[in-house]
Amino acid sequence: MMIYSLGLIGIAAFAITGVMAAGKKGMDILSITLLGVVTALGGGTLRDIILDTNPIFWVADLFYLWVSVSASIITFFLVRFVSHVLHLLLFIDAFGLSLFTILATEKTLMLGFSNPVAVLMGVVTGIAGGMIRDILTGRMPLLLGKEFYATPALLGAVVFTILYYHFPMHELNRLYAIGVIFILRASAIQWGLYYPKWLMYRE
Repeated sequence: MMIYSLGLIGIAAFAITGVMAAGKKGMDILSITLLGVVTALGGGTLRDIILDTNPIFWVADLFYLWVSVSASIITFFLVRFVSHVLHLLLFIDAFGLSLFTILATEKTLMLGFSNPVAVLMGVVTGIAGGMIRDILTGRMPLLLGKEFYATPALLGAVVFTILYYHFPMHELNRLYAIGVIFILRASAIQWGLYYPKWLMYRE
């Protein structure tokens, strides 16, 4: 039940980021809702396609779809009353990134795949929705920036696989790993943490 609830929260969080990112693009409510849904469901859909999981999670349970639609519509009407939208968007995105990465990592492990595959699927699921959102709204994808984005997801997924191996099915494994990702990503947002210059490409 906890996994299901967290999944719905993650769906809503990413749907909200999709709407917020499109807020100043002059889109109508239908276009923005579609963007929110694609952002929310895109990463998990890609994961299930790669892992050949049938049916895809939101097809098997339409409540995921309704949550993403509802969150998108509600945000469409309320976002105009929120100041500092862009800064808030980054923190909500960090929350969605944290949830999706760990839930996808756990699902992959429970399907019997190896740790490396689980980590990769966790990272792909976590970042895919945000990349789709940024591309469709004409923004530079956060993944391609110089600040920490994929790295916190990678570290969190690794932490979860280690905890899962030593303490299988422990109820706090998810929370610890989600916390690792969110703290690292939120710290990067708040204090402008970047990769060291010697790790960055320079001509």
